[in-house]
Amino acid sequence: MKAHKAVWMTATLILSLSLLGGCMFIRGSMGDTVKAEDVVPVKKGVTTRAQVAALLGAPERIIEVNGHEIFQYYRYDIKMGLLLAFSRTNIKSDDLFVIFNSKGVVDDVIFGKPKRPINFQIWPFGD
Repeated sequence: MKAHKAVWMTATLILSLSLLGGCMFIRGSMGDTVKAEDVVPVKKGVTTRAQVAALLGAPERIIEVNGHEIFQYYRYDIKMGLLLAFSRTNIKSDDLFVIFNSKGVVDDVIFGKPKRPINFQIWPFGD
């Protein structure tokens, strides 16, 4: 009887450890939050590169495209769940692109935020 009980306890322990070992939940973010009110002072044809840097800080990325310099500011919010062999990852991003002409003056401002916030889900299935 003791051997039978020991086998069941060992099997239960192994099953529990294998199930719990396959669960992981992670949340992280990268970059600084950019708010719509922070972008209001940036005016097309008026604001300079130095003024944008003073208002918003150093950009996360500087890109050169077709003679234009682009400051990119972003914030990524990442949520991930792993349950055994199933995983679910949600990534939300806020992006701001400030495009400068060859004289270093703002040509355009593109500010994008997701339409809806993402909710963290433990269960990896669903929409």
